[in-house]
Amino acid sequence: MEEKFEKRRLGTTVLEVTALGLGTTAIGGLYSATSESAAEETMDTAWKLGIRFFDSAPQYGNGMAEQRLGAFLKTKPRRDYVLCTKVGRLLRLPENPQGEDAYYKGTPPERPVFDFSYDGVMTSVEESLKRLDTDRIDVLHIHDPDNHYAQAIDGAYKALDRLRSDGTIGAVGAGMNQSEMLTEFARNGNFDCFLLAGRYTLLEQGALRELLPLCVEKNISIIIGGVYNSGILANPAAGAKFNYQDADKDLIEHALKLEAVCLRHGAPLKAAAIQFPLAHPAVATVLTGVRSPEEMIENAALFRQEIPAALWQELKAEGLISAETPTA
Repeated sequence: MEEKFEKRRLGTTVLEVTALGLGTTAIGGLYSATSESAAEETMDTAWKLGIRFFDSAPQYGNGMAEQRLGAFLKTKPRRDYVLCTKVGRLLRLPENPQGEDAYYKGTPPERPVFDFSYDGVMTSVEESLKRLDTDRIDVLHIHDPDNHYAQAIDGAYKALDRLRSDGTIGAVGAGMNQSEMLTEFARNGNFDCFLLAGRYTLLEQGALRELLPLCVEKNISIIIGGVYNSGILANPAAGAKFNYQDADKDLIEHALKLEAVCLRHGAPLKAAAIQFPLAHPAVATVLTGVRSPEEMIENAALFRQEIPAALWQELKAEGLISAETPTA
């Protein structure tokens, strides 16, 4: 029997997403190859656990994540799930191939090429629809336009706004590893949601200053990614990663202090990390990126584990999380 997660609305749209979603970076072979059978079993496990929100991007596995996700979702009723992907990178064969992709392993030969122009985005959408083998994408994000703000707001955003007006897509968003540019998008465009990766976690709450209050004001929903901050909140030991790089000693010490408080209250650090963002009124859902059924089962259990209010209170009292942080 399939389990269920609470559903939350994205902004002012009609879309409702499960409070826990599945991200597909690992299914696309991030850092190490994931077999097609393992990917399918992982997605099937997520579905049986009650997950109905699925996030992908052309960059993930250089198209492979979208293809695998599309093939899986083809077997499910279209009305039963919310599908998200991204624009800003077109997949093209390089003139001078340089071997395996630096980040995604066991993937097709195409490589991402930045293009946040209006026409580039329209082309990207058409190509994603083919890879996903569907006629509709629910949520489209402008993907990591860190050095391309002008083209993103003048080109990509206008393309997505038109697609939303036409009813082709249900929600316009942007996905980034920083909160500052998302704040600018919120001020200068009509966005439904943002995917914020790694910047509102148990370890880092910088988005509390501007982005999250502005999103509450404008009714923009936040989708949270990177709850473990690249691994340091999963295992805060020497060699742990933070923001995709080796974490420095101070960050590891901070994470160890967080873990000590969690253990005093009988909760794993990972459970606190995966549940922490959802207490904020701007946050609609948390994405979990997994590459195996076992990881999916573990994350779902951590997400559902009861955490005592005293744990959050002690973290605030010790100055380990912001005193302004909403907590359950």
